[in-house]
Amino acid sequence: MKVGVLSDGDDLSSEVSEDFGHAPYFLIVDYDTLDYEVVENEFMDAEGAGMKVANAIVGIGVDAVITGGIGSHGYDILTKAGIKVSFDEEGTVEECMNAFKRRVERDRKFA
Repeated sequence: MKVGVLSDGDDLSSEVSEDFGHAPYFLIVDYDTLDYEVVENEFMDAEGAGMKVANAIVGIGVDAVITGGIGSHGYDILTKAGIKVSFDEEGTVEECMNAFKRRVERDRKFA
């Protein structure tokens, strides 16, 4: 599984961004290994940044997104593409990925 994490920095120790569209980076993180690729957010200063970032993430082909906050337009774009969205996240990319993994595993046990 590939997870897009909106981030204030370019590594796993960076804080998850509070603002989906205006985050400086998104990290594409491998769910199993935590290996990641850094993508600079070319839309962070653009009008309609949330929708543009959501469309870019859909194009990358992630399975889930982790962010601090997200607007309704970006959320709708992602969910209509079948991407799970975890928002209101706080902490580093690594901490949020580990918490996300625990929730996924817990949900699998009860599915």
